[in-house]
Amino acid sequence: MTLSTIRNNPAKQKKVKTKKQKAIAATCAVAFWLLVWHVISLCVGSELVLVSPVKVVQTLFTVIFDPDFLKTVWYSAARILGGFFTALTLGTVLGWVASRFWVVETLLRPITAVIKATPVASFIILVLLWFSGKNLSVIISMLMVFPVIYMNVLEGIRSADEKLLEMAQVFRLSVGKKLLYIYLPAVAPFFVSACSVSLGLCWKSGIAAEVIGTPNGSIGAVFYQAKIFLQTSELLAWTVVVVAVSVAFEKLFMLFLRLVLKKLKMEDVLNLSLIHI
Repeated sequence: MTLSTIRNNPAKQKKVKTKKQKAIAATCAVAFWLLVWHVISLCVGSELVLVSPVKVVQTLFTVIFDPDFLKTVWYSAARILGGFFTALTLGTVLGWVASRFWVVETLLRPITAVIKATPVASFIILVLLWFSGKNLSVIISMLMVFPVIYMNVLEGIRSADEKLLEMAQVFRLSVGKKLLYIYLPAVAPFFVSACSVSLGLCWKSGIAAEVIGTPNGSIGAVFYQAKIFLQTSELLAWTVVVVAVSVAFEKLFMLFLRLVLKKLKMEDVLNLSLIHI
């Protein structure tokens, strides 16, 4: 989009102005709460109870320049995202199978209900009884993400236009064309929303699993050690790292989805999905 195009289009000018206003408002809100945090920490007067944001930033730089920083982040990220992609694959495939065979849906319904209702801590303890803590975050993140992906894919397939399906049957369209022109546009909004929710969920559940399982070299082990030695600033600094990595990967993954949908000429589907998230 060129500058001249924006100038000649009032609607686009308004959209750009709105984005700038939202960005300024968000920045001011963050600055306000950082100031509140700093003032409260000064009033408390104890870094053990509440460390100041200035101290957290200082500790953050120390953490980032630590020789083992990238190794630690990679250890946790590889396992948590491994669980996410495993759940993404299983949820998509089983969602499609369940839409075709009611027996599969009936069998999976109680499993998804139990996973959704059971606390994460219960799953972590149960998994630790059967497996080592090394790959605990893979299993837990997969379990937490699977129901979200599966149910959204299933719902998306069911939302496919019945009239289009009847026309496809009349004209004897192949399975591939049905998938591309009927099912994919129907599933895409549900899939995008599910991915956006699941990416944050997998990181929260995965790090929680590591804190309890404490595998060596993981972010969760660093959190646990910070708690044991009462290192509040390091705990918050690593929290900032987790949030940053989680948000960065979510942005990259959503950008990838945008490019794929644009290639398939369904970019509007992604934009519509993001509005409702």
